[in-house]
Amino acid sequence: MTVAAGTYLERILERKRVEVEERFAACDQQALRSQAEDRDDQQSLARALTRGGVQMIAEIKRRSPSAGVFREQLDPVEIADAYASGGSAAVSILTDHDFFGGSLQDLRDVHASRAHADGLVILQKEFVIDERQVVEGAAAGADAILLIVAALEAEQLQDLLSTLHELNLEGLVEVHDEGEVEIALKSGAHIVGVNSRDLRTFKTDLAVAEQLLPMIPESCVRVAESGIKLRSDVERVVNAGADAVLVGEALILADDPAAAIRQLRGC
Repeated sequence: MTVAAGTYLERILERKRVEVEERFAACDQQALRSQAEDRDDQQSLARALTRGGVQMIAEIKRRSPSAGVFREQLDPVEIADAYASGGSAAVSILTDHDFFGGSLQDLRDVHASRAHADGLVILQKEFVIDERQVVEGAAAGADAILLIVAALEAEQLQDLLSTLHELNLEGLVEVHDEGEVEIALKSGAHIVGVNSRDLRTFKTDLAVAEQLLPMIPESCVRVAESGIKLRSDVERVVNAGADAVLVGEALILADDPAAAIRQLRGC
């Protein structure tokens, strides 16, 4: 894996490498692993996204490097409840702080909420580069964790997927080009997300989803990510093969997120 210096993704990963070493330097890894292994409330993202009809992963994020601030002050539990009432199958929680304003506490709060108890699946959206992050996310309450092919070596991706499976979690493996689709499939990924946003430039083009989704076999759960704001966008990616869509900005900025979800899903 080679990421061009100076791109959004490389700046994020450079900071993440420092953050990971600082955060886990004095962490009791065995205690964290035990906490993750002791969980018995994991829910299946794959099952939730294949219940019939187009399913949705609704995202909680305060800001982004390219778009700036969405909602700096928010209650993640309140938003998760709104997403659940709108019919979202899952909630994606940005836990990166420096670039997206999130935290593991957001994830913990939603995990402890009624929405999760009632079946709202939790996807941790993070820039994972280290197995310790997977264990940490599992311990905090994630049901599934994002793994970005562009941020990982192929062998590392396989190892992280193995760790997720050991902890009864699933991985949403994110791709952006044909080579990354091939890597994801060879890794054994079962849930594959096509990100129409190039993480190097943060430019978005739904044509990426239209090109790559047909390359992913129907045996996988296929998710279209980014650039989805209108019902016509949903129809466009579903026609290309998507089983589900991940929507962030259009929902976090909506006055009525539940109604926005119903409108996007055509309900």
